[in-house]
Amino acid sequence: MADILVVAEIVEGQVKKATLSAITFAREASKALGGGFDILAIGLGVEKLAGELGAFGAKKVLVADDAGVKDYVTERFAPVVAAAGKAYGVVVMTATTNGKDLAPRVAAKLNAGYAPDITGFKGDGGKLVYKRPMYAGNAFGWMTVETPIQVVSVRQTDFAPAEPSGGASAVEKVAVSADKAAEQVQFLAFEMVKSERPDLAEAKVVVSGGRSIKEKFMDVLAPLADTLGAAIGASRAACDAGYAPVELQVGQTGKVVAPQLYIAVGISGAIQHLAGMKGSKTIVAINKDPEAPIFQVADYGLVQDLFTAIPELTTAVKAAKG
Repeated sequence: MADILVVAEIVEGQVKKATLSAITFAREASKALGGGFDILAIGLGVEKLAGELGAFGAKKVLVADDAGVKDYVTERFAPVVAAAGKAYGVVVMTATTNGKDLAPRVAAKLNAGYAPDITGFKGDGGKLVYKRPMYAGNAFGWMTVETPIQVVSVRQTDFAPAEPSGGASAVEKVAVSADKAAEQVQFLAFEMVKSERPDLAEAKVVVSGGRSIKEKFMDVLAPLADTLGAAIGASRAACDAGYAPVELQVGQTGKVVAPQLYIAVGISGAIQHLAGMKGSKTIVAINKDPEAPIFQVADYGLVQDLFTAIPELTTAVKAAKG
């Protein structure tokens, strides 16, 4: 029997929705292991979030509330997670930018095996067997981790956000561990891109564009996205060409999304892009090339010039919404 530790991701004093996917994994995996799960919150002022985190059925919420971990720096957070994680069989976080940064260092400190970016799991005789993508998502494999402590990062697109289960977890304060490496790192600033549109990784609707839109990228996509209440995404080619900011990139080296509706505009469908969006519930592709690979994964396809199709679609959506 082993317990699971969920590392909560907190940004600007708020628990990120991605954390709820890690909680869903912990709920389900703890049943297979015959144990329970706890949640660890790190950062100055996070004690006030203990009540919110304690509503998801954890046995307890561990709080590292200290000025020494005021701002996220891997060298400061990793020792705290590793010190707490020694008492658990599995340490889990979400495969976000911060999670992918933190998990390998925690695994190294714990001499633990690491199962990254998992999309599923199954119980096998009291052990966990993890499912994860390979070859840019074109294949999936199953893996086990044989070390006494395991570190896992889960794809938020493959684990539904946990819902509060009622009740309240006990709260326990934990010490902030010192690390010599942290003395060599100085936190300067964290600049977050502000937008009135939904967060790309959490949006229910995403309108994504390719390099063929060129300098008119936002002029073409923004009206449709605003009409649908959607986030805007982009292919790597569009970002590399400077037509879209890099934080909008969807794909193997960008963000992985799985919205209810994904509209791919002028995107050919390279495997690197498909790896980041083919888990979407409904995919609509608009491309003037009938042989574009994107049509192979699309539920609906329109072969038409995007500069004609998108304004017409925007007008039609507005009319349908009354």
